[in-house]
Amino acid sequence: MTRSLPIVLLLAMFVGGCSVLTQKAPVTERTQLMLMSKAEENRLGLEAADEILKTSKQSTDAALTARVVNVGKRIIAVSQEAKEYTWNFYVLEDAVINAFALPGGKVFFYTGILKLMDNDDQIACVMGHEIAHVLARHGAERVSQQQLTALGGELLSTALKIPAKYQQTYQAAYGAASNLGVILPYSRKHESEADAIGVVLMYKAGYNPNEAVKFWQKMAAQGGKSAPEFLSTHPSDERRIEDIQKNIKRLK
Repeated sequence: MTRSLPIVLLLAMFVGGCSVLTQKAPVTERTQLMLMSKAEENRLGLEAADEILKTSKQSTDAALTARVVNVGKRIIAVSQEAKEYTWNFYVLEDAVINAFALPGGKVFFYTGILKLMDNDDQIACVMGHEIAHVLARHGAERVSQQQLTALGGELLSTALKIPAKYQQTYQAAYGAASNLGVILPYSRKHESEADAIGVVLMYKAGYNPNEAVKFWQKMAAQGGKSAPEFLSTHPSDERRIEDIQKNIKRLK
């Protein structure tokens, strides 16, 4: 027991040297530990957005871009937390079926995913999900988890007195275990949480949340055989659709 005391002290020193805060995620009210300031998170998001815009082609379809921007504005209008960010919505010309958001409020849709959407309600389904990632600060939380996981590996190595010649093997084993045991599960948690928050946002903005189920069913039909859920950053299609249906039933 006494041998663990230095590790506790090291951990306290590490956390004490960081900007530490906890927050409640919107809607789910899950408590989150943050080791990254919102200002730093937003700065990194802005830098990444600038790089993407330099290297990617924006869509020249003004009507399509206007639809995406309009949906985004309607959704952020119903969120008090959204007022803390400067939002921009972009459509990138690419066949890839994807959309993503960067810290600080930069949201990107590829034309490939927009071609699968039958209506603005389905755009709102994905828009709400991406905006939810920003509001819940999932990026900063992921970085915080990785920092603590890395520190945990170093402290455990010290506690176990791993010889130098075995350090590389130990780090590989610890990295794989922490990835499966911490990082991937939290990634799936973030995706599920973004779905839950997103459904609420689209509903409050006046969109039909049942279209979220239809869209994800369509997305499930697009993919081939997926990896087992425990090896994936996202929940399985079946679980995702089932959870969204449960979230819709809770709407008031």
